[in-house]
Amino acid sequence: MEEMTKHGAVGLAALKAGMDRKTARKYIAAGTLPSAMRAPRDWRTREDPFAEHRDEVRAMLRETPGLEAKTVFELLALKYPDRYAPGQLRTLQRHVRAWRAAEGGEREVVLAQRHRPGEAAQTDFTSTGELAVTLAGEAFVHLLCVVVLPFSNWLWATVCRSESMAAMRRGLQRALFQLGRVPQYHQTDHSTAATHRIPEGKAAAEGERGRWRFNDEYLTIMRHFGLTPRTTEVGAKEQNGDVEAGNGAHKRRIEQALLVRGSRDFASAEAYQLFLDGVARRANAGRGPRVAEELGAMRVLDVRALPEFREEVAQVSEWSTIRVKDCAYSVPSRLMGEVLQVRLYEDRIEAFYRGTLQLSCERLVGRKQRRIDYRHVIWSLVRKPGGFARYVYREEMFPTPTFRRAYDALQARLPGLAGDVEYLRILHLAASTLEADVEAALGLLLAESGPLTSERVKALVAGERRPTVPEMPALVVDLSEYDALLGRVGT
Repeated sequence: MEEMTKHGAVGLAALKAGMDRKTARKYIAAGTLPSAMRAPRDWRTREDPFAEHRDEVRAMLRETPGLEAKTVFELLALKYPDRYAPGQLRTLQRHVRAWRAAEGGEREVVLAQRHRPGEAAQTDFTSTGELAVTLAGEAFVHLLCVVVLPFSNWLWATVCRSESMAAMRRGLQRALFQLGRVPQYHQTDHSTAATHRIPEGKAAAEGERGRWRFNDEYLTIMRHFGLTPRTTEVGAKEQNGDVEAGNGAHKRRIEQALLVRGSRDFASAEAYQLFLDGVARRANAGRGPRVAEELGAMRVLDVRALPEFREEVAQVSEWSTIRVKDCAYSVPSRLMGEVLQVRLYEDRIEAFYRGTLQLSCERLVGRKQRRIDYRHVIWSLVRKPGGFARYVYREEMFPTPTFRRAYDALQARLPGLAGDVEYLRILHLAASTLEADVEAALGLLLAESGPLTSERVKALVAGERRPTVPEMPALVVDLSEYDALLGRVGT
């Protein structure tokens, strides 16, 4: 239309507008915009397969608003066999969605919140299976304890193995000491680390039916740092929405950093944590002004860090084991009947007897797990080999698959007690020397056709451990050089 007012040439105006001459002439004759000429469509391109039962569908939805379209479709197909095909489900889903938008009941609205600087920190745990991180070539199954300041979206992530109280304590205080400041509130969801549900009977007696309480240990941490605990409503994870949303974004950020790094393998958990700290620092650097505003609104952190462990006592049983958090750990048999002081870290346990460390190992995750070291019980098994066949911890006596293959080979040649005795002698040798040397010897003997015996294993291990004495030529001493030297000194 602008071009037509300039020169009145239809062909030139159509060319500059990028349309056909006939189309341009139509718009000029109509004297209106193309969008105003488009009439709404009031006809169907194909027949509605649910027109016959539309009222019935609406009645079902009014009576039971929670029904999904797929359930309604299955009810219709059951009631009217051979009437509906699976490919028509999408059509019904569009009908149900349109009906709910036009005539359905009110829906719950998510109320966006205005965060105040320095008011609260939110903590949540998130899984990391999609990152496929390994430590020294072994798959590293772990979680991240993520702490977020909602106003600025400042974030800090700590590696942990479970959603335990120890993990939350470590993750929270790492974040607080990184900030050097403390907000007013600390918010979590209803994780078992922070809260527990009051039993029905006790809740009814106290007039708190259906209520939740904070755990005593969690409250101790809150008091230490001067934080006021608060939690989300049950089933309302959107109330922790900032940290929930931050989890996904931060894992994508970690994924990109891993791609840039070119490897997902780390030498240790400590090296991996340093890598994560670097990723978080780079992300937080872009939030400087709002982070500064948050820091200005928080009080200074003026307390020491809490110990990253809790202490318990455990008595060593006659099985040479202690039970910690419903899991069994073996200890040296000389400690049977004694009481040990056990430190429970988030990722490991340490057991002390009169201040001396007796056991340090990875902490078991879950309940009714067990970690039995054959070195702690092998001496008793050698003396009483008849107990091996039905030993409760028998499977733990095979430290590697090679040892299991060796036992099977011995049982095939010497069934019963004789095979057990030979295997226990081999295991005793591993406890007395080096397990790796014994495993290497077993591998060589299993690959050969000859019989596997404890004596042959012992001979191979002794040969591997015997040092090689280098051959050196005898030194020839020429004293004439000393005479010449003394002669020069005398002159």
